[in-house]
Parts: sequence; structure tokens; C-alpha cells
Amino acid sequence: MTLIAEHRSTLVAGVRSRALRHVPRAAFAVDLVAVTLAGLLALVGRHRLDLFERTGSSEVYAAAEALGAAAPLMLAAWLVCITLAGGYRPWVFGAGTEEYKIVVNASLAAAGVVGVGCYLLKFPLSRGFFLLAFLVGVPALVLGRFTVRRGLHALRRRGRLLNRVVIAGSATHVEDVARVLRRESWLGYRVVGALLPAESRGSAQVPVLGTPEQLLDVVAGTHADIVFLAGGALDSSAQMRRIAWDLEGHDVQVVVAPSVSDVADDRIRVRGAGGLPLMHIDQPRTAAAGKRVFDVAGSLLLLTLLSPLMLVAAVWVRRHDGGPVLFRQTRTGLDGRTFPCLKFRSMVVDAEERLATLHAATGYDGGLFKLADDPRVTPPGRWLRRYSIDELPQLVNVLRGEMSLVGPRPPLPSEVAAYSDDNHRRLRVRPGLTGLWQVSGRSDLPTAEAMRLDLYYVDNWSMLRDLTILGRTAGAVVRSRGAY
Repeated sequence: MTLIAEHRSTLVAGVRSRALRHVPRAAFAVDLVAVTLAGLLALVGRHRLDLFERTGSSEVYAAAEALGAAAPLMLAAWLVCITLAGGYRPWVFGAGTEEYKIVVNASLAAAGVVGVGCYLLKFPLSRGFFLLAFLVGVPALVLGRFTVRRGLHALRRRGRLLNRVVIAGSATHVEDVARVLRRESWLGYRVVGALLPAESRGSAQVPVLGTPEQLLDVVAGTHADIVFLAGGALDSSAQMRRIAWDLEGHDVQVVVAPSVSDVADDRIRVRGAGGLPLMHIDQPRTAAAGKRVFDVAGSLLLLTLLSPLMLVAAVWVRRHDGGPVLFRQTRTGLDGRTFPCLKFRSMVVDAEERLATLHAATGYDGGLFKLADDPRVTPPGRWLRRYSIDELPQLVNVLRGEMSLVGPRPPLPSEVAAYSDDNHRRLRVRPGLTGLWQVSGRSDLPTAEAMRLDLYYVDNWSMLRDLTILGRTAGAVVRSRGAY
């Protein structure tokens, strides 16, 4: 326990905020507002839209008057279904799609319960109210949960609402897990220490608090909320079972961290077989024909909508110094094939001739050359780069099939020549006009991080992910962070 005492002063500052208990309460309050608004809009819409023809039966009209009492019961049943489905358990908040699945599935269950209940009780619930309530309520619930998640992520990045984590395993595995948790700060994990086998103590990049055999003492001394069991932590499944028994009643969550990273959750399935949980990892999806159809339709639409802006940019570039409007640079695309990547010229005409001098002055040692204050950039070019307008001609590259709307950044042939075997994998898809690198910081990203994001995209491509990236691109362009 000496090591724990040595680190106690640094651990006290990181005690988990008691406000964590309020996250499920906040989600419940947001859900309550969402279903209440859905109910009110459904009441108004039932009378205004007149979706269904009313019969002339006086009994039906009398039953309709009871809607004022039935509506609150229906909305209450809706929230009860979300609760029973686990929609307010602490582990569902903050990451993954499980939270949204629970809300949607519980809403469908609530609709079924209300519909069947009204049929069995012969209660003439307004069909217009019933349909409008769920048609409005389900999107409102999802939007509300999304808002709660964004707020939670923002607080976690500021060091609030964090779970205190102890990682047990070999030094290499502990470092791998800790690196991911530090990088993805929005997950809300603060690593307070590690438990390493005796022979590897002192080799990890996090404070070493003992060995896996001292787990209970360390958990008690650090007030840990979660114990991550990484590779090398356990000698057998029996030891894992004993740890789970020992931690009973300690309000500590046990998480097994397999030696797998950069795999999207939609490729992972966990199935039990004879009491043995097995993780199945699906093969990476290949870009479907639908992606190419989407690229063609999207590029045509964007070229049509943005043509006035592109015309203004072209005239400005031309009038500034009389040089060419477009800059053509050889880039590497699908399967290593090169193509002329089009951009509005944002630098002086002799920019390439000045490049060697800048390399020597900045100590350039390879890779993509980017300067935050490049003297070759023209005044129009700075504005074009700030809002990524200089890249709009690449819509023509997309239309020609040389690029995609979403994909890895198109590399220079010199960059490809220096690729490792793993990095060549990013050439399996068309490069993109935008991508994870674009919405994650652009030029501010270290080269290694940009490469990791590109490889993640290649391995975990989906049409939904493309649409999400396109949606995030608008915000990244407006903020113009990393654009130079």
C-alpha cells in the first residue's frame, strides 16, 4: 500500500464527480420533455390535420373526450418501457449506438402495448393522436439523447464527470489501453494507475500501484470506479471469476479489454458459447456500388449549387496576379493509380520553385509539407483555404471517378513511396474530398494520427459513416480549425 499512499495526493484531485449520478436523471428529464411535447403536438395535430375521418357515433365522441386522461397514461407507459429496457442505466450513456437502439426499440414496444391495450379494453383512442405522438416522439427522443451526449462529451473534455480507472495487465497492454483512453477523452475515463506483473513493474507510462494480486487493496485505496483487465492480467478464467466475486458489493465495474483497437462497434458481435463469451469481428466492408452512385449524384448536385461561388473564386484568383485559376498536382488514388488532383490556385505562380528553399529553412524531413504561415499563399488563397473553397474543383475528380466525396486524404507519390506495408492499405479505396482527417483537425493533426484515422475509415467503412462525416464537414469548414 506504500505506492498507493505516494499517489494519494494526485488521486484526490481526480475523484469522480458526484454529478455522474445526475446523468440518468438529466436523460429522464429530457425524455419527459420530448414525450410531453410529442403528446401536445399530437393533440393539436389531431384536430388541425384531421388525418382520419370521424364517425358520427355519439359513443365514439364521448370516448374521445377521455383522451385528456388517456394521453398522460400513454406517455407514462412510454417512459416506463424505456426504463424497463435499460434506457437509464449508467453504462448506456456517452458512447456507442446502444442508447439510441434502446430508445427506439422501447418506443416501438410502447406503441405495441398501447395499441394492444386499447384494442383489448375497447378504448377508442384517436388514431391520429396515436400516430402523431410516436411519429414526432421517436425523433424527438433520439435528438434529446444526442443533445445530452454532446453535453456529456463537452464536460468530460473539461475534466468533469469522469470515471476513475485502474488497468491491470502486462506493461504493453496497459500502455495500449491507456493511450486510447487518453486520446478519446470524451469517453470519460481517467486512468489513475496500473497493476503490472512483478517482472514488468515500472515499465508502464502510468503510475504503477501494485500487482494484479493486490487488486482489492488498490481499488479500495484509489476509490476506482472501473477495473480494466487487459492482456497479461490473468493466468486463467478461474482467476477472472474470483476477481468478479471479490469485487461484489464494491460498486466497481469490471471491463475486459481485449487486444483489439480501431474496430467499429458495428463490426463486433459478442456471443456466449457454453459460458465462454466469444468476440466475433466481421470482415471489413468493401465500398458498395451504391457509394459510387452517391458520389456521382452528390458531386453533380454540389457542382450545380456551388457553381456561383466557384465562379467568384475563379475570377478572384485570375484577377489577383493573372496566373492560372487551377492548380493540378499529381496525387495517388485507388490501387496506387495517380491522377491530377484539381484545386483553385492558392499560392504564387512559382510556388514549386520556392519549395526547396522552404524545406531547407524549416528542416523538412519528409511527408506532407504544411506551414501555418506559408509565405507563398496569396491573399485570395488564404480566404479560399480557410473555408476549403480551394478544394471545390475536386468535385470534378469525384465525377470522373478518381476521388470520392468521403475517403482518406489523397497522398503525394513521394508520401506513398515512404509508406509502410500497413499504410498501403489506405490505397484500397478512393481518396476523398473530405474524411475523418477533415473533421478531426485537418492540418493540426500529427501525421501518425491522420494515418490512423484513414486506416480506421478503410477498415470500418459504411454508408452511414459517410453521411455522418459529410454532416460534420460543414461544421469543420465553418470553424476553419487546422485550415492553412
